[in-house]
Amino acid sequence: MRKASIPGRLAALDWIGACAILLLMAAGCLFIYSASDALGSASLFRRQLMWCVIGLVCFAGVALIDYRMLRKYAAPVYLAALAALVLVLFVGKSVYGANRWISIAGVQIQPSEPAKLALVLTLAAWLSDPGRDPESPWTLWGALALTAPPFLLVALEPDLGTAMVFAPLCLAMAFAGGARLRDWTGLVLFGLAAVAGLVLWLKFFPDQCPFLTEYQTNRILVFVDPGRDPLGAGWNKLQSEIAVGSGGWFGKGYMQGTQNVLGFLPKTVAPTDFIFSVLAEESGFAGALIVIGLYGVLLARCGRAALRARDAFGRHLATGVTVLLFTHVFVNIGMTVGLMPITGLPLPLLSYGGSFMVSTMMALGLVQSVYVRRRRRA
Repeated sequence: MRKASIPGRLAALDWIGACAILLLMAAGCLFIYSASDALGSASLFRRQLMWCVIGLVCFAGVALIDYRMLRKYAAPVYLAALAALVLVLFVGKSVYGANRWISIAGVQIQPSEPAKLALVLTLAAWLSDPGRDPESPWTLWGALALTAPPFLLVALEPDLGTAMVFAPLCLAMAFAGGARLRDWTGLVLFGLAAVAGLVLWLKFFPDQCPFLTEYQTNRILVFVDPGRDPLGAGWNKLQSEIAVGSGGWFGKGYMQGTQNVLGFLPKTVAPTDFIFSVLAEESGFAGALIVIGLYGVLLARCGRAALRARDAFGRHLATGVTVLLFTHVFVNIGMTVGLMPITGLPLPLLSYGGSFMVSTMMALGLVQSVYVRRRRRA
């Protein structure tokens, strides 16, 4: 069958999803400028614009590639991601006691971000193998075995918040892939019991958890007890909730948010983990609702691509990206309003960050590649 031309493939893109992406990127740049202007510098804004342009190029490039060609590269990509995660533990740049970045030609790269996409690709290849029974317990255990190495390596950085993203990603892809409900439910219940047990242990023995750092322990304890240490570990959470709540229906106005401009929401986190707080304070409930609506549109379009995928590999790829985006959006917005513990997970397309922006755009490019080659309705 003759391959479609590049203009033909571009015309077949999901332009509704693409428009949602562009609008979210534009909103991110606007509010990063607001947050960085509070520092008296627009350098973050300029760098984010650069990452947006690079991200769009990657998005278009990946969308034009036939995703089916990527199956044979799943294993090398996975091994390269693991190698980068090992390397960052030894030569990574330490920031606040965590080795998360590798400097390449003066550019800071965070290997855990592309590792998420590598895991999506690897799990999609594993679960869609035509010789593998999706209901076999070994298929589910194999998916867990593939997820464990990146999970543990990221947790060792230490970056438990990012590491935790791998768990729902694996479980959701396995469930969508046809895992037997009894086996899948057992794993989910075990995971929930482990989390509940950890919280209870920290509640009564906060100084006796050797596999968590002090700041990780404090984040969990502050979530369990919101009034704990309001001037220390609970400061960011408290100021974020004040910012969101004080925005009212229509906000205080662009670049007029007092929590942001006056620095109550710390300058180190306002453009990154708490960009939604800046947005909600300055544009209010209306602006926040529009952004959430755009995420809803984007996630729905990703889900549509999964449902209309030509094959199982494409379906698993689109499902994995959808779950990855949903997890980031749900956890980030949840933590800014006090419904989730502070994890440090950025908000897709809005938060400042080069590695995250480029990885997110490549992931969305994969979804577009699946959509372009979707099943056509009769």
